[in-house]
Amino acid sequence: MPGRRLRLVIAVSVAAGLVAAGAAAWLAQRKHVPPISADDPQQVARGAAVYAARCAQCHGANLEGQPNWQRPQANGRLPAPPHDASGHTWHHPDELLFGMVKNGLSAYAPAGYQTDMPAFAGVLTDDEIAATLAFIQSRWPPPVRAQHDRINAQWERQGVTP
Repeated sequence: MPGRRLRLVIAVSVAAGLVAAGAAAWLAQRKHVPPISADDPQQVARGAAVYAARCAQCHGANLEGQPNWQRPQANGRLPAPPHDASGHTWHHPDELLFGMVKNGLSAYAPAGYQTDMPAFAGVLTDDEIAATLAFIQSRWPPPVRAQHDRINAQWERQGVTP
């Protein structure tokens, strides 16, 4: 009997350690997203410069996206969507948008999904990604920004991470 108890204590300890390690990784992932503020003029200005240099060629200088962005091209990939209020960017919480830019869209899409959207990890810093998102959000009308804020709050309440 003592051997069984010892094995049980060891198994429970190992399981608890794995849960603790997973929780620590989860918390670390959530903390890596810098603040994103469409109300911070310095962050928005920095983001405007990054957007112009890295994003506008596909997503448009005015965040308008590519024509027919909801229809697959000949290669089966979708054109770049708009980031203005006419698109769906504002439907996603900041953490997810940040992850999509940093890790690439494929990391969040169904298996086999093909995209022209690259991962910007190693190309842009986390602060540059956050600034770019702040710039995009600064261009949304107040009702869209308010809805996006509600989406962020719901995401936070649910404790979801990308």
